[in-house]
Amino acid sequence: MTLDLAEHSKDDRDRRLAEIRQSLGARSIVLIGLMGAGKTAVGRRLANRLDLPFIDADTEIELAAGQSIKEIFAEHGEDYFREGERKVIARLLEGGPQVLATGGGAYMNPQTRDAIKAHGLSVWLKADLRVLMKRVQRRDHRPLLATGDPETVMRKLMAERNPVYAEADITVESREVPHDVIVGAVIDALAAKLGCMTAKSAPAARRKGGR
Repeated sequence: MTLDLAEHSKDDRDRRLAEIRQSLGARSIVLIGLMGAGKTAVGRRLANRLDLPFIDADTEIELAAGQSIKEIFAEHGEDYFREGERKVIARLLEGGPQVLATGGGAYMNPQTRDAIKAHGLSVWLKADLRVLMKRVQRRDHRPLLATGDPETVMRKLMAERNPVYAEADITVESREVPHDVIVGAVIDALAAKLGCMTAKSAPAARRKGGR
C-alpha cells in the first residue's frame, strides 16, 4: 500500500485548523498593529484558512457613521472617532468567533484592550519602519499621515504604540514576503498558544506564555 504524503499532509493541516477553531470557542482573533502592518490583507486570508468570518473594524465604523474615516476625522476630530471606534469594536467582539482587523489606534484604548482580552486573542503584526512606509505610501487615506512629514509621524506612532502592542497574546513579524507566509506564521503561533496537539514550531513568531 502506497502512502500519499501530500494527502497525509493536507489532513494534518485541516486537523490543526479544526483544532484552532474548536479551541477558540466564541473568542475572536483580533489583529492589531500600525497602519501598513497588513492587518486587512492577512486577516482576510487567515479567515479563509480558518473558515471564519472576516470583519474590518474600520469598515464597520464607516458603515455606522455613514462617513469615511477621513471625513469623521475632518468634521469631528480624533477623540470623537476613537469613542465611536471603541463602541463598534465592543459590539463586534460579541459576535465571535471571527477574525477582526482593527485600526492602528484601537488597541491604545484601555477599555478596548480589556474587551479584547475578555473576548479574543490579540495578534500583533509587527513591521519595521521601512516596510510600513513602503506600504502606506501606496494610498493617501490615512488621516494621521495627512499633515507633516509622514515618516516622522510614523516614527512617533511606533515609539508610542509599540510598547502597548507588545501586550498582545501573540506577536508575528510582518515582513516583505507573500501574505500567505505571514498567515502561516500566525496559524503556527495560534496553534501553539492554544495548545493544539498538531502545533508545530513557528520560528517567525514570538509567543507569550499562557494567559
